[in-house]
Amino acid sequence: MAPPPRPPASQLQRLLMDGLRSSGQVTDPAVLDALAAVPRAEFVPAERRGQAYDDTALPIGHDQTISQPLVVAVMTQALELRPDDRVLEVGTGSGYQAAVLRELVDQVDTVERIPALAAEAAERLDRLGFDHVSVHTGDGTLGWPDGAPYDAVVVTAGGPKVPAPLLAQLADGGRLVAPVGPRHAQELVRVRRTGDQTECEDLGPVAFVPLVGEAGWPAA
Repeated sequence: MAPPPRPPASQLQRLLMDGLRSSGQVTDPAVLDALAAVPRAEFVPAERRGQAYDDTALPIGHDQTISQPLVVAVMTQALELRPDDRVLEVGTGSGYQAAVLRELVDQVDTVERIPALAAEAAERLDRLGFDHVSVHTGDGTLGWPDGAPYDAVVVTAGGPKVPAPLLAQLADGGRLVAPVGPRHAQELVRVRRTGDQTECEDLGPVAFVPLVGEAGWPAA
């Protein structure tokens, strides 16, 4: 089922999309179309609406951020999604990444450890017509076993290593994209699973908020 039509992109959003296309880092037309279809202004706090289409991360409260659009695009592209893929997102935040994923696949599970953010994201996604996105509250480092196995997993916070429970929930042939490294600077990695084997690829430096949970960093 395709999501309902979105309002026309604003001039600022079109300028953002022009910048993403010209970056040379995002070449998948479907990923670019997905970002163009999601109104980022709806996913940032009201006082940040004027910055919604800047290519930068923005605070959303609770010491969390909405990721830079270019990083969202790069991570989404790295997942190599097909429409019938089952996708797990760890770290719902505002719901923006989940909305982009829903433009590309039929079903998304997303897990957020902060109850207030989870509730706000669920309401926002429902209001904007992003059906078939299931928002769960819990420890995302443990994944969401009820929906496993997943063809693709994306982690939107930086952990000291790839959480083992997420690898265990990855389907044969599945792809996992996650920031891994110290608390304030990580490397983006893509892990492919083939049978019992995994292959890890470095996609470049990034900086995310810490991935807090049993298989991530301890809470501060």
